[in-house]
Amino acid sequence: MLGAVLALISLYLWQRLIRDTTRPGRVRRVLTAAHLVLTTLLFAALIGPRFVGVNESRWYAWPGYLWLGAMWYLLLLLLAFEPVRLVLRAVLARRARANADPGPDEPAERPNPDRTLDRRLFLARAGAVAAGAVSVGLVGIGAATALGPPAVVRLPVRLRRLDPALGGYRVAVVSDIHLGPLMGRAHTERIVAMINRAEPDLVAIVGDLVDGTVDELGRAAEPLRDLVSRDGVFFVTGNHEYFVDDPDGWVRELDRLGVHTLRNENTLIRRGGAAFHLAGVNDLVGNRRADGPDLDRALSGVDAARPTVLLAHQPVLVGEAARRGVDLQLSGHTHGGQLWPFHYLVRLEQPALAGLSAVGDTQLYVTRGAGFWGPPVRIGAPPDITVLTLQPGT
Repeated sequence: MLGAVLALISLYLWQRLIRDTTRPGRVRRVLTAAHLVLTTLLFAALIGPRFVGVNESRWYAWPGYLWLGAMWYLLLLLLAFEPVRLVLRAVLARRARANADPGPDEPAERPNPDRTLDRRLFLARAGAVAAGAVSVGLVGIGAATALGPPAVVRLPVRLRRLDPALGGYRVAVVSDIHLGPLMGRAHTERIVAMINRAEPDLVAIVGDLVDGTVDELGRAAEPLRDLVSRDGVFFVTGNHEYFVDDPDGWVRELDRLGVHTLRNENTLIRRGGAAFHLAGVNDLVGNRRADGPDLDRALSGVDAARPTVLLAHQPVLVGEAARRGVDLQLSGHTHGGQLWPFHYLVRLEQPALAGLSAVGDTQLYVTRGAGFWGPPVRIGAPPDITVLTLQPGT
């Protein structure tokens, strides 16, 4: 399905950017060949890692995914220009008919097809140049945002059952790191350094860490062993962990790196006599492998007198969490929309796009994530690492 949609978009862009702006000849052939090369690199970027491996696909993944980002904005801009183009073409056609059929006292003017064609070429070229310039600018700005350091967001969160002795407890939340063809070990090292500088009491990695196997990306994930926190580093699976052949392999590898995976289970985080429950559930995509989320199991044995913080990759689980009395759910998955106006599509599927919100008595915090998927571009959704400071109260 995705392949068919991308093929149709590619055909539309060829029509508007190449066929409508050139005459038959060498220039059109060269531009068509360049368009085919970019489209081929895009499809190779999407399916190549599965067949040739993550590391081997890096060289064509960059141009392929950048072209995907450019295609998206070219499509939006050209579609927005379509009504203008149709109106201007109608005006030109009306003028041509008026010149061909003058009044009784005016000399007849012979139709000039070349002049009409030149006007249409000018309109098509003007639209193509404008769309191309804006798209390149947006992709450039978006790439600088996506590839730059994530923002460190600091936010106080009040929990009604939190013991005052835990006031000021810091939880570093990071999600959607997306190690893969475009982002590797240096990406992980930067994230680890930023989290360590924040001096958290606990680190929560809420899914979509990798887009590949342990053999391919184990070295890229190794810096996670350098994370420093008083009460440990915890992880829950995201949907992308289930896109590899052996998600259990990553659970074992993370355990070796000192990252504990919460698989529909909970643990007690203590500070002297004070404590709160930290629970975690598998991602919804795990249902395809009979390994999906089980909130009843994850919350089994929790003390209702103590607050519960739930790690769940997708925000959509907050409804079930609220029915079970969870105090705070930490999620990712949305990327904050990543590419405007995908923000609006994400909001149709998820209850929140980013930031702190509430469903009943359950608070939901959604991080925009520290990485990206697909195009290395973020428009209107900068990456972040969040440090939540827990406080007692309502």
